[in-house]
Amino acid sequence: MSLTYLESQAGFVPAGPRKLLYINWPLALLLAAVCGVGVLMLYSIAGGNADIWASAQGKRALAGLAGMLVMGFVPIIFWRALSVPAYLVCVALLIMADLMGEVHMGAQRWLALGPIQIQPSEMAKVALVMMLAAYYDWLPTRRVSHPFWVLLPVVLTLIPTLLVLAQPNLGTALLMLLIGGAVMFAAGVHWAYFAAVIGSIGGGLWAVLASRGTEWQLLHDYQFRRIDTFLDPSTDPLGAGYNIAQAKIALGSGGWTGRGFMQGTQSRLNFLPEKHTDFIFNTLAEEFGFIGSSTLLGLYLLIIGFCLVSALTNRNRFASLVTIGVAASFFLLFAVNMLMVTGLAPVVGIPLPLVSWGGSSMIMLLLGFGLVQSAHVHKVR
Repeated sequence: MSLTYLESQAGFVPAGPRKLLYINWPLALLLAAVCGVGVLMLYSIAGGNADIWASAQGKRALAGLAGMLVMGFVPIIFWRALSVPAYLVCVALLIMADLMGEVHMGAQRWLALGPIQIQPSEMAKVALVMMLAAYYDWLPTRRVSHPFWVLLPVVLTLIPTLLVLAQPNLGTALLMLLIGGAVMFAAGVHWAYFAAVIGSIGGGLWAVLASRGTEWQLLHDYQFRRIDTFLDPSTDPLGAGYNIAQAKIALGSGGWTGRGFMQGTQSRLNFLPEKHTDFIFNTLAEEFGFIGSSTLLGLYLLIIGFCLVSALTNRNRFASLVTIGVAASFFLLFAVNMLMVTGLAPVVGIPLPLVSWGGSSMIMLLLGFGLVQSAHVHKVR
């Protein structure tokens, strides 16, 4: 869909420096605020030493936010044209990571590019959203729920998902499946397909559990231990259940208002594992209590709200679906992490978006919001 066509549909698309006025500034400020929370918590976890995590995280946040604004100035039709190449490049990078990637803690997820390391799975999440949005923008609406045309986006979703699963990275693989499903649902795929998938999950879970200890075991032993720990953490309080037990202690000790900034004993005394990545929410809850935790959750929900309003008021199908896809990805990230660290879901290694330590995750997520800004700036008004 060309810019000329859009401009002909009653209204205008801003051009030149005027685009600055049409940036979704509330969304940008909310994202900056969440990044600020992350830098603050990393400073606290390091005992007031910014050089360990906070300084680097702050620089990444500024670079990501700047990249987001720059992407907002680029017409959305450019990103639509880039969807297929971006998807193919990410699939190639995932294959390279599986074959020759850097191994850390038993997982082969990173590629070394000179002095920096990238995690292709983070790039693939954004590329998948772009690819599916471009597909449904191309596909006539009357064919959206036809079995043949439903199969193709399923295949497009499964290709990067299986490559990520092979690393192994179960958490991100599950997220990619959910993100693909969210875009398909938003595109108008009939609910019966989703009902069939949900109905088959029970059978799949049975197969996974039944495979334990057999030659065709479907999960790694450490992943089964995570399931055991989720069901009953007290079975191994000093082993597999240690992480979630300490996480719950940190959550409960914060009370309503928390112990105070840099006063969290669980993180400062190193009882809380992975305190700067997966379990950073527990540190925040211990230091700022229920009020601080709810405030962060409120910021997250406001970000989702602004994305949905922008998507529902956008007449460009690709732009609307990209916005919904990025919002769904963001929602799933913080929802799964919060469920995980509160003991309501198995621990699958999903970081808290824009707060946990991590370069690839933060940069790619903010660039994903750059697509949202581009869609918002260039929608017909």
